[in-house]
Amino acid sequence: MGRMVVTGGAGFIGSHVVDRLVEDDHEVLVIDDFSVGRVENLDQHASNPRVTVEQADVRDREAMTRLLRGADTVFHLAVQCLRVSLYDPLLVHDVNATGTLITCLAALDSGAKRFVYVSSSEVYGSAISVPMNEDHPLRPVTPYAASKLAGEVYALSFATMHGLPVIVVRPFNTYGPRAHDEGPSGEVIPRLVIQALCDVRPTIFGDGEQTRDFIWVEDTALGIVRAGACDELLGLAVNIARGEEVTVNRVADIILRSLGRERLGATHAPERPGDVRRHVAGTGLARRLLGFTSTVSIDEGIRRYVDWLRKSDFDPRALLAEQRQVNWLPETP
Repeated sequence: MGRMVVTGGAGFIGSHVVDRLVEDDHEVLVIDDFSVGRVENLDQHASNPRVTVEQADVRDREAMTRLLRGADTVFHLAVQCLRVSLYDPLLVHDVNATGTLITCLAALDSGAKRFVYVSSSEVYGSAISVPMNEDHPLRPVTPYAASKLAGEVYALSFATMHGLPVIVVRPFNTYGPRAHDEGPSGEVIPRLVIQALCDVRPTIFGDGEQTRDFIWVEDTALGIVRAGACDELLGLAVNIARGEEVTVNRVADIILRSLGRERLGATHAPERPGDVRRHVAGTGLARRLLGFTSTVSIDEGIRRYVDWLRKSDFDPRALLAEQRQVNWLPETP
């Protein structure tokens, strides 16, 4: 089978993409600088000779060109996250936009056969119309979202100018095992679960009526891998999502019910800067071209995540202590 490269492959979504590629019997090279990714996310492949891990920065063109040589498909997931962009937009631009440009150059220089750019639903901004199909206006509202859109434009420009086979994937809000629960990378579901496990009222930023389209991480990984193999998507973007609109208030209610802590209730804090109000994906293109449907409901997914977390070797109080931040921003940026 083909040789696959996954940048950011030690990250949350990236490590699940690696899992899926290994399951499909591919040889996989993981490239990660471990600034966000965790080596333990790849422990399940430690003895697999078909999985190689290289520590490198996607902004290092020489290293990237060397590492991408012989690649059939490059899945580009290396990223700095949304919350970091609120206080360090230059770093986020440098990694997400410039890093993507350099990785495109390296893919071209090394003769990679296909380039899959994993973007973000954040490029849409808040919904103007629903569902948000791939032709929905692109109106990013944070530096992170702008940097991810810049990455899309860079990648597609290489398709037009140089004939690099490019596919753009836009995953919606992904959750599940290995999701970050701490610091600026911490996501809403892991954070609320940790708080509830510690008998602390879950904190929702804003009124909680903002909506997201949550998708189980293994479904996201499956969608990304299928998109990467789809010739009909060359030069196009595709949403990978469940297609279900869920309020953050409902997420908190499901978590509290799953943990038997309904008595706690949630508390509300000021809304996060640049928070999108409404997200729900159009999934018709993925269904038609990839035969892809996300099968895990938000209720089932949260139950699975809670079960996984309870079986893990972790101290919820220690994880709670790592959540020292105000409205997703560090206390002393």
